[in-house]
Amino acid sequence: MLQTATPALRRFWYPVIPLSHLKDGPKPFTLLGQNLVLWVDGEGKPAAMDDRCCHRTAKLSKGFYSNGWLACGYHGWEFGADGRVMRVPQRPVDRQGATNMRVPAYRAEARYGYVWVALEDPLFDIPDFEEEAEGFRRIDEFYEIWNCAGLRVMENSFDNAHFSFVHRASFGDQGHPEPAKLEVEEYDDGFLFITEVPVRNPEIQKKVLRMESDTTVRHMRGRWYMPFLRKLRIRYPNGLSHSIVTGATPIDDRSCQIVQFVFRNDSEADAKAEDIIAFDRLVTDEDRDILESTDFDVPLDQAGIEMNMPSDRPGVLMRRMLLKLLEAQSATVKAAAE
Repeated sequence: MLQTATPALRRFWYPVIPLSHLKDGPKPFTLLGQNLVLWVDGEGKPAAMDDRCCHRTAKLSKGFYSNGWLACGYHGWEFGADGRVMRVPQRPVDRQGATNMRVPAYRAEARYGYVWVALEDPLFDIPDFEEEAEGFRRIDEFYEIWNCAGLRVMENSFDNAHFSFVHRASFGDQGHPEPAKLEVEEYDDGFLFITEVPVRNPEIQKKVLRMESDTTVRHMRGRWYMPFLRKLRIRYPNGLSHSIVTGATPIDDRSCQIVQFVFRNDSEADAKAEDIIAFDRLVTDEDRDILESTDFDVPLDQAGIEMNMPSDRPGVLMRRMLLKLLEAQSATVKAAAE
């Protein structure tokens, strides 16, 4: 599956940029191969449009804010959040006002400190994370580009067999490579993965878990949201809850924008955010190193291409569910065209 060659992927919400990054002006972003400009209007609401002015094709991301609108940096044409040209400075004062000229605009929402964008009518809503309602603190961790497919990142997130090897320098135990048993509950938009995994408890993790034992158990409930979003809630024996939200937003066929933040039911006095980020950075870098060595064209129908073992069940299910959805969407488009 090539990300930009899969039209149905346009019908999902993706986290694209921290809202705070737009305070000082518009920013460019490439989503599924499409160049966008992201900005905030006069009411503080995010907007997403094609990054091309309809006048002389200058990038609107090189523009600036003007009275709640986005002004092109070339000739100053001003745009509303819906892409409509609201003002052409070169016109006489008595001819100013909204015009019929516009650039394509897309759905944009602010959630969890990020701007989320859907290029076409989304099939599902942006998830509601219960940790937010429960009053957990949220810590922003990573915002960086990885050179791999989003589906590879998602599969890895639900793979109990890689801990002992990829994470052998952090929490993995090479002496016990047998993957932990798991349960899976399917939903229309993904699945819930439930498992318990015994792990090593290195010094850097002892600090953020406030646990002195050399080993511990992770009680994990992982939620996969089609196509490239997951929330992994990890509960430890001492009652600590550490929920990792990771989005692998597709930039093009070979890369994705990693957006990661965590929810915790402790306080800064219990564990400093910088220490939590430091441990998760160690683990995440281990994943990144191996994932960037994988093939970016992920086969949804694996027959004779990629082999499997029993612990691959979540990843195989992802591929089957995505294949089924993509085929259904293709059939719908074909029927509409006829």
